[in-house]
Amino acid sequence: MPVLAAAIGFVTKVVAIEMMFRPIEFIGKPPIFGWQGIVPRRAARMASIACDTMTAKLISPGEIFARLDAERVAKEIEKPLLDNIEEITRQVATQFQPGLWESIPEAVRKLVIGRVQKQAPTIVQNIMESIKDDIDSVFDLKDMVVTNLVRDKVLLNRIFQEAGVKEFAFIRRSGIYFGSIIGLLQMITWAIFRFPLIMPFFGLVTGWFTDWLALKMIFNPKHPVRYLGIFEWQGLFLKRRKEVAAAYGALIAKEIITPHNVIQAVLRGPMSDKLFAMVQKEVQHVLDSQTSIARPLLVFAVGSTRYQEMKRVVSAQVMAALPDTMLYVEDYAEDAMDIRNTLVTKMQELSPEEFEGLLRPAFEQDEWILITVGAALGFIVGELQLLMVEHLTH
Repeated sequence: MPVLAAAIGFVTKVVAIEMMFRPIEFIGKPPIFGWQGIVPRRAARMASIACDTMTAKLISPGEIFARLDAERVAKEIEKPLLDNIEEITRQVATQFQPGLWESIPEAVRKLVIGRVQKQAPTIVQNIMESIKDDIDSVFDLKDMVVTNLVRDKVLLNRIFQEAGVKEFAFIRRSGIYFGSIIGLLQMITWAIFRFPLIMPFFGLVTGWFTDWLALKMIFNPKHPVRYLGIFEWQGLFLKRRKEVAAAYGALIAKEIITPHNVIQAVLRGPMSDKLFAMVQKEVQHVLDSQTSIARPLLVFAVGSTRYQEMKRVVSAQVMAALPDTMLYVEDYAEDAMDIRNTLVTKMQELSPEEFEGLLRPAFEQDEWILITVGAALGFIVGELQLLMVEHLTH
């Protein structure tokens, strides 16, 4: 009986952990008949909670961008940006007035392109300063994090599994330890009373209690407590928070809040229209100030209205070229932003209550499901145990 109870405890823990993460997508007939792992099913909520904690306690968009030097960014992307400006200028001029660009003397064309190119670094610096001054209007960190994690539920699973690898190992082992103890009590009770319901009852208790106790021991107590004056205990997850912080922060910095993802979110995210307005303003200002030689000819050839439209097209093409152009700045941005060390350091400074709030609330409301499943499995095994005992005794 103690051996079987230990097996029940172990199996119910393995099942509970699997149910947290698998399957990735719902299997069955929604919304009731079937199952989807708790973490993937709550992906949006979990990502939202994690992001709220990160932005409130750990890192802010303003802090990230404040570390970028606008002049250095301009220097990093200078060459691809200059190449793009020359190509964009040719394409737009040809589009709006076929033959016009070719009819302009080569010296004038070079002068126009040269003047715009000369101002390109200034454009980039001005745009970077505008972004840093009003980052919240062009970058939504929460939308970026939630979008990435909802789209990649496997990654979301990895975050929890890698951050809590030792806790999940403890949960599995605890089923054996606690199950054996309950099995001993079951054996003594059966030897005394021989009452048939003892088997399924103890199976249910083993499945329920071992799941409940293991989860409690992971997160409680939040601070070290000495019991019976003999041994001290603190929730494993909280006791190991420096190690968990290192794993969690490294994974978030490597997979989610990366320079590439941040730059793409700024350029293509839900607030990119405001960035486009910044780009358009800067580009149009430079075009007006630096094309004074050719401007009368351009206005005469294409008309004032189309000239304004041409400036907007130039701005749009510059904006379209930025994602590829900004690839050249990612290595510098990774060093300058230093997101990993920032996350790890600040996570390790969180109080136990704040640290628990980073991961647990996201799936806490579904813990009862895991405990209930453990109890049901334990009850079923208890019934099978009873049938086996009755079969052997007859």
